[in-house]
Amino acid sequence: MERRNFLKNLCAVSALTTVATSSLLIAEEAKKVPKGKNAISYEAALAAITGGKPVADSNKISLTVPEIAENGAVVPVKVSVDHPMEANNYVKAIHILVSKNGNTRAVDVMLTPLNAKAYFATRVKLGGTQDVVAVVELSNGTFIKASKPVKVTIGGCG
Repeated sequence: MERRNFLKNLCAVSALTTVATSSLLIAEEAKKVPKGKNAISYEAALAAITGGKPVADSNKISLTVPEIAENGAVVPVKVSVDHPMEANNYVKAIHILVSKNGNTRAVDVMLTPLNAKAYFATRVKLGGTQDVVAVVELSNGTFIKASKPVKVTIGGCG
């Protein structure tokens, strides 16, 4: 009789383990799917901006964000690029991406040599603790980036 109960319990534990594991996998897949009609993942947004070209980390970009943001609804972001703004050699665009928001493309700013300086400041909304990434497109078609993490304590948009 003990052997029969042991086998019943073993089968029950095996069945519960299988169901729990598959439920966790389904929940993980559901988290990866972006929500909303304007939702776009970080990787898809970066590929759309660069057209698949490589993006190198650069110390020419000065990205200023707070380490800890008390209010995720208004996080100040400043981007300055140490690059000439001449007729044939200039910063063409500055893109601000937030890595974990539903729509990761926060800001796109197009520049010309008439701007004289590659500088931009704004406020973005963060849904939680995540990285803020500045992607800079140069006039020669190359891309450089800089990123910094921001910890949001309350008031995120998510």
